[in-house]
This record gives sequence, structure tokens and C-alpha cells, in this order.
Amino acid sequence: MDNSLLIGLSRQAALRRELDVVANNIANIGTNGYKSQRMAFQEYVMPVARSDDFPRSDRRLSYVQDRGTWQDFKTGPMQVTDNPLDMAINGSGFFVIDTPQGERYTRDGSFQVNTAGQLVTASGAPVMTTEGVLQLAENETDLSIGADGTITTNAGARGRIRLVDVPNPQNLTSDGSNLFQSPTPVAEMGAGEVRLEQGALEKSNVEPVLEISRMMELTRSYQSISSLMQRSEQMRSTAIERLSDIPA
Repeated sequence: MDNSLLIGLSRQAALRRELDVVANNIANIGTNGYKSQRMAFQEYVMPVARSDDFPRSDRRLSYVQDRGTWQDFKTGPMQVTDNPLDMAINGSGFFVIDTPQGERYTRDGSFQVNTAGQLVTASGAPVMTTEGVLQLAENETDLSIGADGTITTNAGARGRIRLVDVPNPQNLTSDGSNLFQSPTPVAEMGAGEVRLEQGALEKSNVEPVLEISRMMELTRSYQSISSLMQRSEQMRSTAIERLSDIPA
């Protein structure tokens, strides 16, 4: 295959993957605590033959190679909901969620109390406190959560919402359902380090106008490369036809 086609195809493959990332960001504009994703690229240079091995050395070829995705962990805007079970983290930190696969972390503070009296996420996973999984009795009412995460009801204090700090958030890996997994140890946050806003939610940090603009730009780039590859193929076909007309 011609080198120009190989280079064009490598760029198209990278653009398709970046389009997938942008489309996923747009789909999560309304997801509480969602962190937008970005693509990381690097140049890949094909190995070439050494000049002392052949009379004419190969030309250096450069391709586009995607390294993977990374999360933008900047804080999203806060929205007041006045729901006493909604919580937003003002600053750094993550809520700790108990799952069958182990502890997971999230910035989504849209919680509720299930029929068993447990504080859970929208998907039903228990929210961890410093005392473990919160278990409310049937007669407990007036649930309130202070700025330091302290939980109180008409029965008194019931522990504190557990928050952890991740020294390097880029080490986190997405685990679906707006949850993250950490391959390295996390740090427990004390009451003085926690700042929660009850009755509010952190919204997605995706900027719709920028993401839609990126999608349009990527689409135009993909179309431009397709046109360039088509013209290159047409030139090659024309050259072959003319060569066939030359008398032997």
C-alpha cells in the first residue's frame, strides 16, 4: 500500500477514536459529577533501513498514534436541588462507594435511602461512611448532613460521610456507572479537610459548545483526509493507465 494512504489511514483511525470520546462527552452533559475525557496522541516514526545496508536509505515516515484517554478532573458547576440527600463536594475528594468488586470512587452525590434504610447511589450501591454502610432505623427521620460530612437524624449523630483524596487522579480508571477505581492507595480525608454542600449537586464539567465545535472540526478533518486519499488514488490510477499506453 502507498505510504500516503497508510499515513492517511492512521490519521483517520485516530480521528475516529477521538470522535468516539467527544460523542461520549456530549452524551454525558447531563450526568452528575461526570468528568470529560480527552485523547492523548504521539508521533510514531517507522523504523528505516540504515544507509550502510542499502545504496539508498528509506525515507522517514511519521504516523499518528493515540496513547489513550485521560480525564479532566476540574470541578463542574454546582446546582442547588434542595434535596437533603443530594451532596456536592466543594473542593477535592471523592465519595467512597461499596460495590461487589470492592471500593469505588465518585463525584456524583445524587444519593437516596433504599427500602433497607441504607444510603445508596442512584444505581443502588451503598455509600460508605466512617462507620461503614449507613443503616437507618424505621423511626429515624430528619436526616441532615453537615459541611464536614457529619450525619445526624432525630436519633443523634450517625457517623460521617467518608471521603478520600487521590494524590494523582490521572491514575484512576473508569469503572462504569460514573465510578472510578484506584490502583494505588488513597488518603482518608479528615473532618477539617471536607467541605460538603447539602442539597446541591456537582454537574458534568463538559462544556457543550466546545465539545460540539470539536466534533464539527474533527468531522471536517476526517472528510478532508478522505478527499486527499481519493485524489491520491485517482492520480495513481491515471499514472498506471498512461504507463500501459506506452509501447513496449
